[in-house]
This record gives sequence, C-alpha cells and structure tokens, in this order.
Amino acid sequence: MPSQLLPLRNVGAFRLTVLSMLCLLLAACSRSGGMEDLQQYVIEVTLRPGGEVEPMPVFQPYEAFTYSAASMRSPFDVPVMAGASDSDERVNQVQPDFNRVPEPLESFGLPSLGMVGMITRGNRTLALIRDETGTIHRVGIGNYLGRNHGRIVSVTATATEVMEIVPSGNGGWLERPQTLLLQ
Repeated sequence: MPSQLLPLRNVGAFRLTVLSMLCLLLAACSRSGGMEDLQQYVIEVTLRPGGEVEPMPVFQPYEAFTYSAASMRSPFDVPVMAGASDSDERVNQVQPDFNRVPEPLESFGLPSLGMVGMITRGNRTLALIRDETGTIHRVGIGNYLGRNHGRIVSVTATATEVMEIVPSGNGGWLERPQTLLLQ
C-alpha cells in the first residue's frame, strides 16, 4: 500500500509547485512600476500626425544585351601576328585538312579543355582530357582537339603539347603551339 500512496503524494506536490509558480508570475506582472514613462511615450507617438511617404523610385527598364562576338577569336588568346611568317611560300605550306572527319574534342575551345591525367598502354602514351561538360576523353599523339585545328604532338606526365593551325591574316595559315598543363 505504501507504493500506491507515493504517486498521489507526488501529484499533490506537483500541483502545489505549479500553483505557486502561477502566483509568482501574476504578482510580477501586476506591478506597473517604472512603466508609466513608457506608456506615456507610446500615447504621444500614436497621437502624432502621420508623415509623408516618399514615392516609389522609377527604375529604368532592363535592356537585353546580345553578345555577337562569340564566333570570333577570344580576346584572352595570344594574338596571331600577321607578319610573323618568313615568306608567303612558308605560309602556304601550312594548311588544315578540311576533308577529314572532325573529332569530338574539336567542338570545344582549347581554354575549356583540361588535362587531368595520363596513361600508358604498351608503348603508346595517352592523355586524359576533360571537356567543359565533364566528360573525360583518351587522346594520343595525332589526335585533334580545339576549334583551331589543333593536333597533339606530344604527351608527357605533366603536359599535352598541341600545334594549332590558325589564319595568318593575309590569306594563309600559321602554326601556333599551345600547352594543356596537368590540372
């Protein structure tokens, strides 16, 4: 029997504790000591006349910009010097092969490609090149990449050397070396 009385005693103590807390809370909130000045300030503020609201600012309409130089040479690439060739005969010897089937990496600009690794199969070294979509391609010496007829001429553990063929500006073509460093 003593075990049954124990929970009833605890319930009574709990009720007594809750009741005393409520009394303390009501006693603390019933005083308004030190609040008269705050109540007076609130009354003064509500009786003040309302002020003028500034009109909304007028925004200029947005004008869309169309970038029309996307097909031109990037301003961040090394410029091709028109007078860099020794003679017109040498310029006419270099020319891209327009009859071959383009390889997948030729649809990307060289700055958007990056070397992420290198593997060796037998006596052939292949570079692992990541395009701008995140796809990794295996390419070796003789493969083409970039929009300027770039052909891979060397693959090392830290870099891929590419020889691009670019217009010279006087109707001919120039070879321009580029390097894709291991990222």
